[in-house]
Parts: sequence; structure tokens; C-alpha cells
Amino acid sequence: MNDFFPQDGRRRVVIEQVTPSVEGGALPFKRVLGDLIRCGAHVFADSHDLLLVDLRFRKSGNRDWWIVPMRAMGNDEFAADIQPHEIGLYEFEVAGRVDHFGSWRDGFLKKADTGQPLDVELLIGAELIQAAAQRASGDARRDLQAMATFIGDKDRDLAQRVQLVRGDDLRQRMVPYYDADLETVSPRCLFLMERERAAFSSWYEFFPRSCGPDARTHGTFRDARMRLPEIQRMGFNVVYLPPIHPIGRQFRKGKNNALNAAPDDVGSPWAIGSEEGGHKAVHPELGTLEDFQEFIAAASGHGLEVAMDIAFQCAPDHPWVKEHPAWFRWRPDGTVQYAENPPKKYQDILPINFETEDWKNLWRELKSVFEYWIEAGVTIFRVDNPHTKSIEFWRWCILELKKVHPETIFLAEAFTRPKRKYRLAKGGFTHGYTYFTWRNSAWEMREYLEELTQGPAKEFFWPNFWPNTPDILHEDLQRGNRATYMGRYILAATLSSNLGIYGPAFELMDSEPFPGKEENNNNEKYQLKAWDWDAPGNLKDDIARVNAIRNGHRALQRTFNLVFGETDNPALLCYLKQNFDRSDQILVIVNMDWHHEQSGFVEVPIAHLGFGSDASYRVRDLYDPAGREYVWRGARNYVKLDPRRSPAHIFQVIRA
Repeated sequence: MNDFFPQDGRRRVVIEQVTPSVEGGALPFKRVLGDLIRCGAHVFADSHDLLLVDLRFRKSGNRDWWIVPMRAMGNDEFAADIQPHEIGLYEFEVAGRVDHFGSWRDGFLKKADTGQPLDVELLIGAELIQAAAQRASGDARRDLQAMATFIGDKDRDLAQRVQLVRGDDLRQRMVPYYDADLETVSPRCLFLMERERAAFSSWYEFFPRSCGPDARTHGTFRDARMRLPEIQRMGFNVVYLPPIHPIGRQFRKGKNNALNAAPDDVGSPWAIGSEEGGHKAVHPELGTLEDFQEFIAAASGHGLEVAMDIAFQCAPDHPWVKEHPAWFRWRPDGTVQYAENPPKKYQDILPINFETEDWKNLWRELKSVFEYWIEAGVTIFRVDNPHTKSIEFWRWCILELKKVHPETIFLAEAFTRPKRKYRLAKGGFTHGYTYFTWRNSAWEMREYLEELTQGPAKEFFWPNFWPNTPDILHEDLQRGNRATYMGRYILAATLSSNLGIYGPAFELMDSEPFPGKEENNNNEKYQLKAWDWDAPGNLKDDIARVNAIRNGHRALQRTFNLVFGETDNPALLCYLKQNFDRSDQILVIVNMDWHHEQSGFVEVPIAHLGFGSDASYRVRDLYDPAGREYVWRGARNYVKLDPRRSPAHIFQVIRA
């Protein structure tokens, strides 16, 4: 029986259902700086005593708490709103205690109002005040002692003693000096306050090595700087570069992932490390560390942040293989274990052994890779295949980094099962890749977005939608047309506040697949490419128009403000985005049949717009170069979309 004894059985308050929280508070939920956070808890005790409930929060590592009294909402539910003013990792807890003085005061005043004897009651109150005085100090102790003496003195005027109890001054003085031994405190809950770029970002990925004058000349950071003005003009705000480190020579892959490389093959940037260095080195053919920092500065001058790829895997000639052999698995024949996904073999890549007995030093070294590049000026990281590394490592690494560098943003490139994907997000990853690419009908897209924006995942998983990547060229794009590419981009840009594309393959509609695979033929992962960045028929102006809409409308700069409307045509997808005060309202209708005209009635979620059921209002098509306007009435309205002209309407709702 003794095994079930509580730490202190005098604590009578029960605290349950603390919200928001992830995994009981052990892992952080996420908010954006400026958000008002509504925190709640179920708090109760035995009998009829009053309770005092506080919410306490602080930045992780700080000693002092901000204390916010929680409001009683009825039915034993309490709530408080907080609005932290700095980004970073925070913790909060709910503390509840029986309000002995308040409970006594409540009963005392009822007795006073009904003419009952009060002398003994006043002595009880005096004892409570005297006990609080012993827990106070300085002027507070002196004042409470004086009040206790006054209330307990039978020779004082009874009406004055009662009036002192009835006043709010004594009540407020008593609140801070409770018996902390009798207080119940909830488990602490973590949360991350992220900067605005974490909530709203438009990524553009490209390979600097393909920025040279031809397919034989390796591009440099200085060559890549020439692309920045056009990326800015298209409306992106994050430039993402694949790994920039030295590429291994042992077992280097050839073009299209061929097992045998030709002498002039450049290899895969994800086969990291050679005699020139590893994860803290720059590929000599790209330039120097100083050249990279100049690229970062140039990007900043164009309003762009640089995102860097971090891939914790090694080429066979990575320095770590010799310096830390225990960090890798070794086979009985004395060779190191390379990556495999049978029947595929990746001899140019060695996975790291996270079960090594030297795991603490391994963890510290991996964390130091981020710290090195943060010091160099990078604060956004795309992490390659994090689900194939220790999940507990990521929780430790990211939260430790966030303590010191709260401005950092981490994108998890994890095309894996949902539970693993979500656990990475709970562990601190800011964004995650999604299944957006494989949702190719209106009902699939709606079902998936409702899971992301209306289910429990919204507390921790922030999606980043990519219509294509160097690894993914979906059949939809392989067989698609201009409407397919722009339709998919509009979906990504208006459903999620974070999106990215791999260019210039996307805007040039490079749709030739490698035979039998879901990726581009002659893939840039394994070779230099000579792109015609301004090829006729490119999508750059169309993309710029969509990004200008995103950049100019707050409604599209958040993800979780999404509401769907019904349609009578299964090819049509209708949804509403609006900001908190409804001053910016965007209604999007997409024809997800990229090859045929579709029409039908849509049911606008008019109640969410704040309109009456028969209200008249205008909608202006922001994506239409002519900016056409239409007058609509009520919820049910007719639309027709011919993908040869436009795959979507992006309507701004204009109140009458």
C-alpha cells in the first residue's frame, strides 16, 4: 500500500487536461510570435472551498516566472491568455491551491450579512492572516501582522473589523502568501515561439553547381549569386541549396545514379566528405567559406534567407570514417557498411551508427555541425532523411539549439509513415514535408488538409508543401500540362503558408521521367545541367503573380485558418482563408481536372465570412491578369473553370 502514497497527501487540488500540450507537455507545441495563446486546465478539489489557480510561464533556462491568474470558466475549467514577446523555447505549468482565506472570507461575510456571532470567526481569520505574515517579509509582513492584530482584537470596533475583511485590499494582500507545501503543480509543458518566417515562407531550391556557363563547367557561389535577382522577382523569400560540402570520390555515382562514374562525373552532393573535409567544409569547386558568406549577404540584400541542407551521412572517404570508426557499422570482412534499400545499393553513402557506445561524442559532434553553420550566418536548415536517424537525438539537438538560437528553422525532409513524421515535429522540427504530392483529387486533398489543420497535429506539425523536388516528379506532373503545374502551385501556395519548389525544373516544366521512376531523367543530383533559365513558355511570371498575392495578403500567410466549402462537382475544390479580424478574406476555387473544363455550384462558407445568408458581395479574381470582378449573393454560386485559360480562381472577397 505504501507504494501508492503521494508525495504530500495534504495537497487536495487535482489538475487535469492541461492544454495546449503535446505528450503531456514533454514535447513542445508551436506558436508564432504575436499569437495569443489560450491555456486551459480542469482544476478542482473536494468540498466547497474556493480555489486559486495560476498559470506560470518562462523561457527555458530562466529562473523567474511570469504569473497569470487563471479565470474560472465554469464546470471546474480555468483559462488564461498569454502572449510571449520573444521567440524561443518556453515552459509553463498550472498551479492550484485551496484558497483558505478566500473560503473563510466568503463564509464570514455570509454570516455577517445574516447577523450571526462573529467573534470566533474573526479570530479564525486573524490566525490565517498571521500565518500568511510569517511567509511574507519586509513591509508586507509588517502590514499583515498589523491587520491580523486589528481583526483579532475584541476591543476594536466590530464594524471596522468587519469592514477590513470586506474590503478588497486585505484580500489582494493575502493572495501571494499561501502555503506552498499545499500547492498542486501540473507537469511542465514545453512550447516554442517561432519567428514570422517559420509561419510564412516560400522556398526556391537550386543547385549552384549548375549555374556555370555550360554543362561542363562547374558553377560557383559567385555564379549562383547571378540567379538571386530573378528569384526575388518571382516572390520567394528563402533560397535553399543542396549540400555544399566536398563530395566523396570512393564509389562515386555517375550520371543517373550509375554505379560506375566517369572521370569527369561530379557525384551526388549527398555523398558528403573527402580528403578536403566533411560537414564543416565547402566543396572547393563551389568556392570558399568566404564566398559562401558573400552569397548569404547578397541573398539578404535581395530580401532572401539562405537555407542549407544538412545530411548526416558520409562518403567512404569522409574524415570521420578514419577518425571515429566506432560511429559506423563494420562488416565481418572488415569493410564498412554502406546504405542499402534492397535491391538498391548506395556504396557512396555510409549511414551513421546511432547505437555506437560513443554516442554522446557523436551527438555533440553532429550538433556542432549546426553550430558551425549558424556561426557562418545560416539560420534555416533542411534536414535530409531525419527519420533514418535517432529520433531522440533530434529532440535533444533541436531543443538545445533553440535555447541559444531561437531564430533557427528546421525543415524535416521525411517522406515516411505519419507517426514517425509527427514525432519528428513534436521533437522540434519547425516544418515537415508532406503527402501533398500524392493527393491528386479534390476529395483526397480536402481529407488530408482537414487532418493537418483540424486534428491534433496542428499543435505541432506545420506542413511545407512541395509540388516537386529533385527526388520527386509525380505522375501528375509527368503527364501534365501548364495547368497541372500552375494548379499544383496554386494549391500549395494557398493551402499552406509554407511551400517550396525545385527550380528551374519546375518553372521550365521539366517533366521527362527516368524510366520507371518518380524523378527527373538526367537528374541534377548526379550531374551538371545547362538550364535555359528563360526558355520560352516558362512559368516564372505566373509563379510571380501567385507569390505576389501571397506576399500581399495576410489571409494566405497562415495555414490553420482553412475552411472548406462544398461543391456539386467532384473536380472542384473550394476553400476560404481569412485573417483573424476578417479584414482580408481569400476564397480559392481550383479545377483539379487539369485537362477539361469543369463547372458547378459552390457553397461558400458564408457564416465564416460573417455575412448574412442572403448577403450580396463582390469577388475579385486576383490571379486573373484582368482582375475580373463578380457579384455574388448568398452561399450558392456558379463557377466555370477552363484549365486552358486558368486552373483556379483566387478571389478576394469584397464586402458591399
